[in-house]
Amino acid sequence: MTALPAPGPEADRDLPLDAHLHTNLSPDSDVPIDAYCAAAVERGIPEIAITDHVDFDPRDQAYSFATFAERERQVRDAAARWADRGLRVRFGVEVTYESRFDAEIREHLARHPYDYAIGSVHVAASSPYLASRVASWVAGRSFDEVVTPYFGEVEAAIRSELFDTLGHLDYVKKYLVDHVPPSAFAARPDVYEPLLRALVESGTALEVNASGLRQPPGETYPAAPIVARFRALGGRRVTAGSDAHRVHSFAYGLGHVYATIAASGLDAPRLVPRHPGR
Repeated sequence: MTALPAPGPEADRDLPLDAHLHTNLSPDSDVPIDAYCAAAVERGIPEIAITDHVDFDPRDQAYSFATFAERERQVRDAAARWADRGLRVRFGVEVTYESRFDAEIREHLARHPYDYAIGSVHVAASSPYLASRVASWVAGRSFDEVVTPYFGEVEAAIRSELFDTLGHLDYVKKYLVDHVPPSAFAARPDVYEPLLRALVESGTALEVNASGLRQPPGETYPAAPIVARFRALGGRRVTAGSDAHRVHSFAYGLGHVYATIAASGLDAPRLVPRHPGR
């Protein structure tokens, strides 16, 4: 494969879309929405999606951090303010998927008119992958035993058919990196097969998420060979996001992501919801 571009000011500009951004309406971000809008115009990126967190476990930070009405108002107002600068601002959401909250998530998405919904499996309050417990939990377990709880929930999120996109497919690499390195995942592409087949069968888009390039794994979620395998299995729908939580992370690594997608034979990412007018 041709060498992919390193993140930087030249590679990460003049690209169609950044479809995964968090503002100060997420508990782990401090970015006013207009800061992303200004950065997008400066970088020549004509479309962005604001995808602030929504959680359904009361123990998680985004459970009641910002109301739907407030999030929608801020994004729709920004979209109107920036339209004459050639920027399209989409009102999205990143839902933390846990199968035990499937009914609540389903009801929320049916009731609220998002433009675009990402479903992601995070490391939540009860997770064995939390930094405080991961080392003792991993000890003595095989690779399959370590990754099965996470990938099982990812497959459930895809099979739910609730989401336009499955976010950062193997984000668990971030939490396992000191115990199970990315090379261990690369050596076991078979564990991805059920997830990729579920994406293809459900029509859910694969997100190629750039945040791993600035985090300890040092690679996208998922890495290039998994994106290529998705295409080989018949995958067509793909999105791209920086997953920025700070303004300096806007579009970081997107040039690398777009090159990864192109090298796999997929068309450039487009934000086309499976559930328009949700």
